[in-house]
Amino acid sequence: MQIIKQITVCFKPYDRFGYFGWPSIAKQADGTLVVAASGLRFGHICPWGRTVVFKSKDNGETWTEPLVVNNTPLDDRDAGIISLGGKRLAVTWFTSNTLQYWKKYKDPDTGKWDENLTDGGAVLDSWTDELVEQNLGSFIRISPDGEYWGPTLRSPVNAPHGFIVLKDGSWLYLGKQWPISNSGLQCTIGQEAPISAARSTDEGKTWTLLGDVPNTIDIENDTCESHVVELDNGELLGCVRIHNPLRTIFTRSTDGGKTWSVPEDPNFLGSPAHLLKHSSGAIVCVVGYRFEPFGERARVSTDGGHTWSDDVILRDDSPNGDLGYPASVELDDGSILTIYYHRMKLEQKCGILGTIWRL
Repeated sequence: MQIIKQITVCFKPYDRFGYFGWPSIAKQADGTLVVAASGLRFGHICPWGRTVVFKSKDNGETWTEPLVVNNTPLDDRDAGIISLGGKRLAVTWFTSNTLQYWKKYKDPDTGKWDENLTDGGAVLDSWTDELVEQNLGSFIRISPDGEYWGPTLRSPVNAPHGFIVLKDGSWLYLGKQWPISNSGLQCTIGQEAPISAARSTDEGKTWTLLGDVPNTIDIENDTCESHVVELDNGELLGCVRIHNPLRTIFTRSTDGGKTWSVPEDPNFLGSPAHLLKHSSGAIVCVVGYRFEPFGERARVSTDGGHTWSDDVILRDDSPNGDLGYPASVELDDGSILTIYYHRMKLEQKCGILGTIWRL
């Protein structure tokens, strides 16, 4: 493996709303790279998150300023970006009720918020139960050209990097189940909703839930943030985040997502993961590595995910574990661009950085 260079997509470390996180990347047919992220935020958890996109026409050397795609009343988080062929793209994200995390900072007697939250408390005071209920969920928007974005669709599952397009043109989404009929249910780490596969044959207008990834005793109710790739033989290889310690486990489906194998645990430290099928036939799995030295790592499989290489260190210079959610795309020359969120100093806000490397 060869590290070619480190690149910067967006880094505004001292701006008040300069926090960007949880990115994904796609490539349009003309070679334009598009990164989606949650950005223009105050911090890791805040009410101001928006879905933003950046574009590069020179293989990641330079990037546009963030373009806002979504700005719902709630916190828009974990943006996925998927190429639909040509210039067409889809973006996925979910919304979060920041109040459930920040309510401990509000004095129940005086109704005053901690002064360190700036005016975030005033924003949260404007969130009615009805507003939260209407805007909570897992969502998708489609763009015909990467510029205009169509109406918002709901999806029954959620994962950081969204769905994949199968060889037959249908969409396969492996994620934490989030029933469309109960938009107010927010499924997060530790909750009982399973990791489920959902399929759409009409570009997200309707979905069919296929099957759940089985839990074992030691991972029960502790799975989230999955991704999936379709192998050359038609199998689906899925990866799932698990905790204690933070690591990635793998599951397979040989029937299009209806049934999934009991997850295998190859002691792959780091998560959540993103899977890329390289033109060489190799499967590239990248993870955020929230152990010292903090950074991003990759492993490579040449046998469809049955065995994996040792860790490839893409970066190990973060001051703490607020990082990761990497995603990869293959460039025209066969090299790989892996993007992620990362900070360089403890007092800085996180930005979107990347590594160009070669198998």
